[in-house]
Parts: sequence; C-alpha cells; structure tokens
Amino acid sequence: MQSAHGGPRLLLRRLREVMAEPVSAQTRLDRIVVHIAANMVAEVCSVYVLRADQFLELYATEGLNREAVHLTTMGAEEGLVGLIAQTAESLALADAQQHPAFSYRPETGEEIYSSFLGVPILRGGNTLGVLVVQNKARRLYNDEEVEVLQTTAMLLAEMIASGELQSLAATGDGFATRRALSLTGTPITDGIGLGHAVLHEPRIIIKQIVAEDTKSELARLDVAIKAMRASIDKLVDQGDTSHGETRDILETFRMIAHDQGWLRRLREAVNTGLTAEAAVERVQNDARAKMQRQTDPYLRERLHDLDDLANRLLHELVGQSFIADHASLPDNAIIVARTMGPAALLDYDRSKLRGLVLEDGGALSHVAIVARSLGIPAVGNVGNIINLAEQGDPIIVDGSTGDVHVRPPADVENSYAEKARLRAKRQEQYRKLRDVPCLTRDGVAIDLHMNAGLVVDLPHMEETGAISIGLFRTEIQFMIAHRFPRMREQEVLYRAILDAVPDRAVTFRTLDIGSDKVLPYMDKVEEENPALGWRAIRIGLDRPALLRTQLRALLRASGGRDLKIMFPMIAAVEEFHAAKAIAEQEVAYLQRYGHSLPSDVQLGIMLEVPSLLWQLDEICAAVDFVSVGSNDLLQYLFAVDRDNSRVANRFDSLSAPPLRAFKLIADKARAANTPLTLCGEMGGQPLEAIVLIALGFRGLSMSPAAIGPVKAAILAMDLAETRHFVVELIERIDGGRSLREPLRAFAERQGIPLG
Repeated sequence: MQSAHGGPRLLLRRLREVMAEPVSAQTRLDRIVVHIAANMVAEVCSVYVLRADQFLELYATEGLNREAVHLTTMGAEEGLVGLIAQTAESLALADAQQHPAFSYRPETGEEIYSSFLGVPILRGGNTLGVLVVQNKARRLYNDEEVEVLQTTAMLLAEMIASGELQSLAATGDGFATRRALSLTGTPITDGIGLGHAVLHEPRIIIKQIVAEDTKSELARLDVAIKAMRASIDKLVDQGDTSHGETRDILETFRMIAHDQGWLRRLREAVNTGLTAEAAVERVQNDARAKMQRQTDPYLRERLHDLDDLANRLLHELVGQSFIADHASLPDNAIIVARTMGPAALLDYDRSKLRGLVLEDGGALSHVAIVARSLGIPAVGNVGNIINLAEQGDPIIVDGSTGDVHVRPPADVENSYAEKARLRAKRQEQYRKLRDVPCLTRDGVAIDLHMNAGLVVDLPHMEETGAISIGLFRTEIQFMIAHRFPRMREQEVLYRAILDAVPDRAVTFRTLDIGSDKVLPYMDKVEEENPALGWRAIRIGLDRPALLRTQLRALLRASGGRDLKIMFPMIAAVEEFHAAKAIAEQEVAYLQRYGHSLPSDVQLGIMLEVPSLLWQLDEICAAVDFVSVGSNDLLQYLFAVDRDNSRVANRFDSLSAPPLRAFKLIADKARAANTPLTLCGEMGGQPLEAIVLIALGFRGLSMSPAAIGPVKAAILAMDLAETRHFVVELIERIDGGRSLREPLRAFAERQGIPLG
C-alpha cells in the first residue's frame, strides 16, 4: 500500500496557503484538488457538490476531463458518489467498476481508473458533497489516507457553507445547505409566525481549521475537557436542571465525557493537523452523520447527548456564552432550540418574538405553557432542527398544523403571508364577539374562563372578555425563580394578580410540581414512574410547611376580597380534607394575629385522577367547586404518556370512554349543585368544547387565544340538538374508537364554525 506523500500536516499547510490566496472560487478549488492529488499520490481528485435539487454536480477535478466540470451531474442516490452522499460514509474500493453501484460517465474519461476512495463532505451531520480520489492501479487505500481525505473535506465544507462557490453552480437552485426545507412537528401554540431564525444556543463558527502547533492544540483540548467535566460534575452534584437536563441526562454526559474512545478520536483528529475546535467538529460530524440515519430511538437519543457534549466542549474552547445574545435580537425573531425552560423564553424581548421551534418538547411542556401565555406560535418535536437551520435563516412556524418551513421559496412565503392576513382578519372578528353574551342559539349561558400563570397573561382578560381566571398556575413563579420564593414574594405576586383584575374572580391552583415539573433549586426525587409519583398535593401534604406558606400568602394577599383555591392531583376525598384542614389552620392563625382576611374562601379540587370517578358523590358534597383537568385525566384513563410520541396518538379524547366519564362528572356535579368547570387543553378546541357543553359542562377555562374560536362555536350551536346527538352517539357506540369524524360532520351540518 502507498502512503500519503508528505503526510496530512503538509497537505493542510499547503491548503491553508491556498485558502489565503486572493483568487477566484473556481481557481481556489482547482488548486485544492491538485494539492490533494499530489499529496495522496492519486491520479484523480474530484469534488462533487450536492445541489438544492438533490443532484451532485462535478465542481472541480484533477485527472478527469476538465470540460466535464459543471456539466457532469448525478442523482443523490446514483453511482458510487451518490451512495456516499446517501450513507454519509466513506467508501474505499480496489476495483470500483465491479461494485454494483458503479455508474459510468463517458464525458469524464474515468473508465481507465480502478481504485476509488470517496468521503462525504459533512457539516452538522448533513451531507454537502463528496470528495473522491482515484488511481489506475488496483490498490486499497489505508486508514491514514481515509483520515487525510476526511480532514480535507472539512475545509471544503466551510467553503460550501460560506457560499463562496455559489456563483459557480450550473443551475440557480443553490446548494443543499441552503435548500428549502419543510418539516413537521407537534403543534404547541396556535398561530403563524414569519421571521428569521435565532439559535438559542448559538453554533460555534470555527474560523481556523488548520492548526499552527499540534502540541498546543492538544494542550488546549485537555484544558477544555477538564473544564467541561468540572462543570458537568457541578451540575450533577447540585441537581441543576435549569436548562431542562434531567439528572439522568447529566449522568450520561458525565459518562461520555470520561469515555476513552471519544477522547482518543478527538486527539487523533488534532494529530492530523486540525485545531482543537475543528477536531471536535470533525468527530461530532462523523457521529452525527451515522446516528441520524439510525432508526433505533435509543441511538438517536444518544445523538442528542453527544451533540450537547460537543457543544459544551466547543464553548469551553472558545470561551463563548452557551446562550444567545439577547441584545442583538432581530425584530421578527423565531427562536430555535433543542429544548429550553420557561425562564429562558421569558428572558427574550417579547415584542420581538414571532415564534418558537423546539427539537424536543411537546404541547404540554412548561415552555409550551409560557409560549401560549405570550401568544407565540410554537411547534415542538421538530427533528434535527438545530442542525438544519442557520442563524438568520428565513423561517415560518405554523402552530396550528405543526409545520415549519426553513428557507421557504417565495410561493410558500407568499401563501403564509396571505394566511397570516386572513388569520388576523378572523382574529378581528373574534374580538368583535368580546362583549356579545356567550349564549347558545337556544339561550343557554356558558361561562368562558381564562388559564394563566404569569402577570403578562392578565391583559388578555380585557381583550378576550373572559369572565374570570379559571386556572392560575402558581408553579410557574417557582419554576422561573432562582430560589424558593419567600412568602412575602408570593404574597406580592398574588396581590398584583388580584389588583390587575379587581372585578373578576381568580382561581389559584396550589403548587403543582413533581414529575417533569422539577424546580431547579430542589433535589429531584428519583422515581421509577414520576408521573404517578410524589407530585402536586402529595408533596404539599408531606411537606406541610410548603403548602402552609403558599396558603398564608394567598390568604394575606386576598384580604377583603373573595379567594378561590384549588388543590391539584387529589386522588381520595381524605386528601382534600387534609388540605382543607391546613387551610383552616392558616385562616385561624391570621385571624388570631389580626390580619385582614378574605371576605369569602372557596376550596375546590382539580379532578384529574380517575379514582375520583368512583368518589364523585362524596367529593362533590365536600368541595365548594370542581375543575376537571382533562390533560392528566385523559392520560391516566388511557395509561398513555401524553409527551411520548410513540403512544400519544393511540387514543382520542373524542371517543366514548372519556366522553362517558365527562358526562358522569357533569351529571354528579349537577345533582349535588356543585359548580363545575374544565380547564384542560380540551376545552380550548371548538369541536371538543361543544361536545363538553352537550355533556353538561357550563364553564370552560382555556388559553386566551382559544376563547374567540370557542365562543364563535358556542354562539352557533343549538344545545338541545347537540346534546341529543352526542349522548345518543356515545350510548350506542361500542368500543373505544374515535368519534371525531361523526361529531365534526354534525357540527358542519349545523353550521358550527370549528376555527
């Protein structure tokens, strides 16, 4: 076997000189292939670039017919070059023409060459092109030669990504890096956002790929690795989850950060002549390219871990902040992130936010709740978005369908601009309904309440005409704080909320934490099944000081006014009695010390645990009101994790089993004369809302954006007709299949708008 002439360092040094020359892009590329061929003792060196139309175009060659440059093209799945582009893996062959994927191009004159070595040109794990060397003699290329070619491909990747070669393309379609992408995720917040991408964790731009001094680069790498390990150790020890990482993920980070195989690959990459930053990028490019093409969800999850770890290491190397510079936010920012906490989203200037796209995070995540509060169109679970979108890219977010368009063509952009105008017109129509009494066509009054969790939500009360805040999520204050809020701080917040809506009721839900809602300053309790574990009222009853502090703050803030408190996750009547006893103790305490008390205190529950379905008579007799939390109730009824994409769509809320449960709840509450509302996401969907009303609900609480569409549907429905149809349907249907289509067809026949 031959070895590369002069070695990789000499080649990289020469290529660095070429990159610095003041010459045209084509001349620079032509000189690069000449140097690669000479260094590797190859008779041919060719560069193919992947265009936006998914064709590979010959951009430069040494050894083949130069007249074929920009004329020879092949599909991304065609020939050996196409195979490499498709698999993102290197290919070395002693006799290329015997390979079944070999494709002959007569204009290139390559029929005289036998041996073949090709490597993908990668950036962010995405294939930008292919770099090839060939020889007449049959030979196998050794590992060192493969390494040299892979390292050189990084330089070409930067040239392609920079747009330097754009003017050379045979077509005007541009490169694959800049092609339009249409992606689909999980709808989080309704609405359409058009703007430019802002990466929440900015990607490090590696300006120097070739190292001046390998020893100093190895030393820099070692220092950065130690600093990264120390920061991860600190996060694990402190149980910090402020960036959404669970302890398990941090433990995985720590394990990978000490993996000798990963560290060896990093050092080997530096030894080929790369800077420490380029070595990290090179190793991660290889891992990302392979793992993105895996179907095993576990392996794809490990890709997230590796990406995060590589990103942390790069930030250590360059000393750059891990989070975006908020001062330079454009006026139409679409935030793109793998995941983020609610506090991180609130740090951005809300007047400039037009949308949010998450690689991880569903409709019921904490940041989703905040996005809805801010009225920001948002989509979650968009695969690989942080590697597909570049800073400043034009991007469209459709929160109603879950579609995300990156670098959209003009026709798509114009279509969405028109859609946004129509939506604005429809929103204006909804605003005109604000002061219209919410009555069905046959005269039945329905109360529409608003869900909230932040002070910024409160102006929506006037905009929407909601009669009250049916659910105020007090935990959001705790989630965005850096430490546990003191009683005085809680009292100030609760009083500010009541002052902001002096003529409307506010139903405060006590702290609903645990499971996935982990406070950054509290130790995370490791549980086999946290969704069924120590959370919500269970924590409050086991840590009564926590519950007492919040109840005292609520009581003090409500002096002279009515106060409604709701306890979450009640599974047995006895739990409500225990919580009520603590509330009564706090009332007695404040009375004893002369504090102003609320004029009236009502205590209710969030009905979200199925066990209460068999305690409805007792619970309705004990409480002042009931609010159904449909999100959790449905999750527990079907034993389905609502954030697990594998199973979340296995049931429909508009099927007979849950609808029968909702009817039972409504019937029992009416018989006991107990006020009843529903405050889950289900109530904010027009079709689901009219079905719930038909089953007996007379109060629904929802996000501000949902009130207009739901009210329009209610105004158009005849309750008696709808009730007859819905009840008859769920009583005669067997099994648990979806009833959505017949219900939708009925609504359309009745002329009920469904948004």
